[in-house]
Amino acid sequence: MTATTSPSKSSNTLAIDGGPKAVTGFEAKPEPKIGVEEFLAIAKRFGFTPEALKRLAATVSDADLLGQGPNFGKYITSFPSPSSGSQYEAAAKELFGSPFALGLSSGTGALHAAMVAAGATRGKEVIVPALGFMATAAAAAITGATPVFCDVDESLQMDPKKIEECITPNTVAVAPTHHWSMVADLDPIMDIARRKGLKVVEDCAQSPGAKYKGKYVGTIGDLGCFSISAYKIIGGGEGGLVLAKDSKLFDRVNQLAECGGLWRPDRFAPPVYEGELFVGTNYRMSEFEATVDIVQLHKLGGIVNRFRTNYERITKQLISCTDITPQLINDRAGLIGYRLRFYPQTHELRKRVTSALQAEGVPAYSLGPTSKPDWHLSSEMFPLAASLAPHSRHDRCPVGMDLYRREVAVNIDQWWTQRDCDMIATAMNKVFTACATPGRASRSW
Repeated sequence: MTATTSPSKSSNTLAIDGGPKAVTGFEAKPEPKIGVEEFLAIAKRFGFTPEALKRLAATVSDADLLGQGPNFGKYITSFPSPSSGSQYEAAAKELFGSPFALGLSSGTGALHAAMVAAGATRGKEVIVPALGFMATAAAAAITGATPVFCDVDESLQMDPKKIEECITPNTVAVAPTHHWSMVADLDPIMDIARRKGLKVVEDCAQSPGAKYKGKYVGTIGDLGCFSISAYKIIGGGEGGLVLAKDSKLFDRVNQLAECGGLWRPDRFAPPVYEGELFVGTNYRMSEFEATVDIVQLHKLGGIVNRFRTNYERITKQLISCTDITPQLINDRAGLIGYRLRFYPQTHELRKRVTSALQAEGVPAYSLGPTSKPDWHLSSEMFPLAASLAPHSRHDRCPVGMDLYRREVAVNIDQWWTQRDCDMIATAMNKVFTACATPGRASRSW
């Protein structure tokens, strides 16, 4: 009996059935999507001289050193290590002691996402301060909700005593803004919010690193929003951050900020609970911004300490005047202090003091009653006109309107030395003695 052999697999046999693979390898050699030219473009943007750029180009000209190259997207990265976005968020959680943190493309994006998470939508209302940049109120308006302005006190922060009169059955949140390196008085604000069932969204764009009774602002309310941008004390470009305590609120922040579902463990799964999924947008932070802002976050402690030190160096030397009232400070130990503010009794005195300080070389300024419109004052936030209701109080916040036009502000430089601060204090006292009335004031520096 003759043995039979199985016929050999032909080239037409499918590989899945044991045949040879048709595609055995590519000759093409892919180049990184982002390579040496982009790296040098970034180096040029950093301001290196032409000579330095030549040396950098010579060092990194071998494209093989890049491997596959980077991809500046948090959810798509060719690096084996965690994305810069994830590292930025981890750094924020560690710094602030928050269980949840999300990097976003801007502080406005952070506020918008937080407002939606807190329940702001058409037909609802959010209480915002009458003084501070328009972004806080605008973020509420973007959701379709109505921003309702609450007047401020002499701290220039939202006045807790005036919050309850702003609450209606449609109110869902209170959004205190920690203005100009100072902090809002959060204990009574939190008490009112808890009693009334309202969420608290802290806007910390102008006071990152400030504290209230030992806790970082942004970690006391339900949600904390930050701007990590070139316009603030930390940040190199455009960036934002949201902190949250509650996992479901944080889910909603993510859904508004990344509507594509990339944030979800199972991206396309049905909703895990009611309210988890809804139509959102895209506020994703780029890997490039995150890479820079990781470094910026680590610089925050030093920046805050330098400002706070110089604020104290100056204010502890200032004399009191009966007709000049220093800004009310809600937490002296927690302020940053990059501006020193006070209120002359009259506009005549304000004008004289400001001019005299400037002549002495002190970086002081004031606005006055006839200054141009300013989107920091509720009555002049013109883009919001169509979003306001009669009870929004945008034209009924007399304290904010008075103080903002009457205050005098002195900018403080974090890099000033003791000698620099002594000169500023000496100059201010010289002006106060000549222009005002030295004597016991209603509030100490």
